[in-house]
Amino acid sequence: MNDLKQIAERLKAFNQARDWDQFHCPRNLAMALSTEAAELLECFLWVKDGESIPDDKRPHIAEEAADVLICLVNFCTQAGIDLGEAFDDKIERNERKYPVEKARGSREKYDKL
Repeated sequence: MNDLKQIAERLKAFNQARDWDQFHCPRNLAMALSTEAAELLECFLWVKDGESIPDDKRPHIAEEAADVLICLVNFCTQAGIDLGEAFDDKIERNERKYPVEKARGSREKYDKL
């Protein structure tokens, strides 16, 4: 299984081999991330709540999810963000904001718990 550092290194080599870093500024990558996330969301347009994903749609949805990850990792690389560290920090903050004894089974925002 790939960890985030391995993914980032592989993606960096892929981009460098194609000389694509010249196009990768944080602003453009943030826009690309939004676009790719919208393409993932489009896969679920007009799908009923609770409806499972048909097997024939899974490869396309996986491809769109991978595009989101690629854009996010490219963005973090260019912005100097350690995505693994940012993830750990965010989960720790969320653990404090949403303690299990108050948040379990609730959809309330932290300030309403």
